[in-house]
Amino acid sequence: MHNLGHTRSDRQSTHLLQTPDTVVGIPLPGFESVTVIVHTAPALGAAFTQYTALFEPGGSLGPAHGQRFLYVLEGSVSVALGGKTHQLAPGGYAHLAPNQQHTVEAAVKSRVAVIEKPAISLLNVVPEPALFGREETVFSQPLDGDSTIQVKQLLPTTPGLDYAVNTMTYEPGAALAQVEIHVMEHGLLMLEGGGIYRLGNCWYPVQTGDFIWMAPYCPQWFGALGKTPAKYLIYKDWNRHPLPGR
Repeated sequence: MHNLGHTRSDRQSTHLLQTPDTVVGIPLPGFESVTVIVHTAPALGAAFTQYTALFEPGGSLGPAHGQRFLYVLEGSVSVALGGKTHQLAPGGYAHLAPNQQHTVEAAVKSRVAVIEKPAISLLNVVPEPALFGREETVFSQPLDGDSTIQVKQLLPTTPGLDYAVNTMTYEPGAALAQVEIHVMEHGLLMLEGGGIYRLGNCWYPVQTGDFIWMAPYCPQWFGALGKTPAKYLIYKDWNRHPLPGR
């Protein structure tokens, strides 16, 4: 049955809520047996690109545009670079430096969150080399002392990295202590549960599978609802002076 034009998705100048009922998959040049759902890109005003890659068995990603981050949602992928192959299962992730030749392939049907952005280099600082990890082994820490909100920092804070990717898990009823307004922009993918997100002056119910883009200085706040924890994967630009070239 047609939904007669109804959706929770919404696009404003400072944010986007994209729900699964509105996504459209596309092919990309160089991608083999992979359908791509582009969540945010420079066409929206973002300084990065985030997409979900849907692999058929034997599928592979094309070349990266800048540095690339992978987080496996379902299935598994193999990442080959420098003569070594790394296997990533659900919760496995990787950072791949700009211009680092690599391949990403799936032997089985798989779903992977992918983030790509140009690297902002620092004088006399070598870009961070490839990093591989599993979320389950990352130390969890409370957000600002609140044990009902747990943060896992998937990437280290080093001079060679200009972005961060974390997972955040909220116990039912947990909420951010403040409305945040800051210079960083975000890409957020709901992994589990749901709640209410304030974006600008709008309030949105959100749930598993939703994607949110937040522009710099977009007012933002989240509270978890329901009987199970809410969890999301969140990107932000990080560790660089806000003036271009600094």
